[in-house]
This record gives sequence, C-alpha cells and structure tokens, in this order.
Amino acid sequence: MRRILVIQTAFIGDVVLATAMLENLHAAYPSAKIDILVRQGADELFTDHPYINEVHVWNKKKNKYQHLFQIIQTIRRINYDVVINVQRYLATGIITVLSGAKKTIGFNKNPLSFLFSEVVAHQFGSAAEAAGGAAEAGARAAAQNSNSAAAQNLNRASLHETSRNHALLASLTTAPVAKPALYPSAANFAAVQKFQGAPYICMSPGSVWETKKMPAKNWIDLINAVPTNYTIYLMGAPNETALCAEILSGSSRGGVFNIAGELNLLEAAALIKGARLNYVNDSAPMHLASATNAPVAAIYCSTIPAFGYGPLSAKQFIIESLEPLACKPCGLHGKKACPLGHFNCGHSITTAQLLAPLSLI
Repeated sequence: MRRILVIQTAFIGDVVLATAMLENLHAAYPSAKIDILVRQGADELFTDHPYINEVHVWNKKKNKYQHLFQIIQTIRRINYDVVINVQRYLATGIITVLSGAKKTIGFNKNPLSFLFSEVVAHQFGSAAEAAGGAAEAGARAAAQNSNSAAAQNLNRASLHETSRNHALLASLTTAPVAKPALYPSAANFAAVQKFQGAPYICMSPGSVWETKKMPAKNWIDLINAVPTNYTIYLMGAPNETALCAEILSGSSRGGVFNIAGELNLLEAAALIKGARLNYVNDSAPMHLASATNAPVAAIYCSTIPAFGYGPLSAKQFIIESLEPLACKPCGLHGKKACPLGHFNCGHSITTAQLLAPLSLI
C-alpha cells in the first residue's frame, strides 16, 4: 500500500472521531502515506500530526463547487491506492468516484455508493433501526426519554461512530477499533501553560446546534456552585465569545475567565487534557476530550448518547434531564430551536446533576 486518502469534510467533532481510522491505518500500513480531506478550519487539527502526510482542505463557504472540482483534479493527480469516504453525501461521493483510486470504499447510504468498489452498510446498531426505522425515529420509538430502561438498552445496543467508521477498514485491517487521537505539540502545551497554575475546570457552552446547548442560566448556576479552589475557563470558537461573556457576566463567582476565541484547536485540546474536569455539550469539545483522554462531563439536551457520538475518555459522565420527555430526541444532530418551544430537555438539567461528577474524580 503506497498512498491512502480518508475523506471527512463534516464538522470538527466528526473529523476528530475519524482520527481513530488514522491510528488503525498507520498501524496496518506504517510505510504508507496517509492523507486526509477536511473542510476549512478542521485542517489545524493535523498540524505536525505524526501519521498524516498531506491535508487537503475544502473551502465550503466560498466558491464551494469551484473548489470541489479543483480538489478532484488534485486528488486524481496523486493516484491513490485507496480512497475511504466516511461521509454519506453526494459531493464526497463525486470526489470518491472521480478520484481514480484503485480501491474506493464508502457507506451504502452515499448516493453514489453503487460506483464504489467496496460498499459497507451504515447502521446505528440499535434494535430499532434494525427493525427498519431511521435512527432518530427508531430511538424515539424505543425510548421516550434517554433515562428510561428502554433507552439504556438502546445505548448498549448502539454502535459508536468510531465503530461505524471502522467497518470501512474491514478489508484493510483486522485490528480492533482504535481510539481517536490528537497530537498537540510542545508549542501547543507551552501556549496554555499560563492557564495551568492552579487546578482548573474547562466549560464549553457552545455548539453548532442551538438545541444541543444547555441554557446559559444552567451554566451560570453551575459556575456559582463550583468550589472556589477551582479556576474556571469558558472556552469556545471566536463566534462563541458573546455566549461565554453572557455567562461570565451572569455569574457571581470570581476566578472565571472567558478565553473563547483565544486558542486554536490543538491548544484547546492541550488545555482540555490538563483540566480536572471538562463540562461540554454534545459537540466538538467532547470529542477533543476523547482524543486526549481527558475527564469529561457530557451534557445532552435534545440528543442522546444512543446515537453513537458519546465520550470515550476513561473518566466520563453523562448528564441529561431526568424528566420523562416524550419529545426527546427531536433529531439526530440537534436543531436551530426547540420544535415545541419549551426546551425542557435543557432547562430541566439541575445543578446537583452537574456538580455530581466533581465529587467522583
């Protein structure tokens, strides 16, 4: 095997989970050059990555399709032995089919999968989906709320996203699925050392999806209840600075700092790695914690762990509403707003629930 391309142009968290494949591929083919195609912004995850030869970057926000065909031309010139498409969308199917690779592997739910040389069934692994329902509809039918016994059974029956992705490697390696991994550099760790003088907690209140965000008031109540021996860092992307500022201004506790937008992704991973605990929504920071094996309290509002995107850290805690909510989950990826207008899956999470993991680490 000379050269391999992995395609994952979804959000940052999805790309982090795909790094498990890179671990397996490098172990199986240590002399092969492994490349990855990601959307612009996710490329910084792979700065000085020990197993990545080249990062192809797709700018989806500007001249999206013009850039798409430029990428296809670049990929065709490289003449890959294998192209592995982790996504289920037409555009990446086009890239895969036109790549010129000797072997093309992808999921059966990609519209162009009939043109791939190897097709793998994409499944969430739940009994509900096996019966023929879509993931979110099946989950809702099997369990009206994610704290019920039915939901717990569904969680156990479901595949993690890393296992779903690993199925794409069945013809390439027989090794078990690896854990996702990121490699912050010495410079990344040095950049966050100024934040690490005292025991600290990281809180990441943002998400791409509104219904994945625990309400600001819940974050404020949590901050005010955290023992004062901990420094608290509010983290996020540059566009989450205002949210973190709102939470900071609403708290009455000292020792809380808004550093949203100040760190790149690998610096954020370095800071997360050293935290006593990381409070995160079902979003990218949870996966950064998994990739650095950092202790994490993962907060689920409108989604559920049974979808297979849960934390993988050795020390992990799942926090969800204890109310029996027939409307949860309302979607696989979250929504722009609560469809029913009440957002009880977020508002009903209690401070006591949120504090509990601190006593266990």
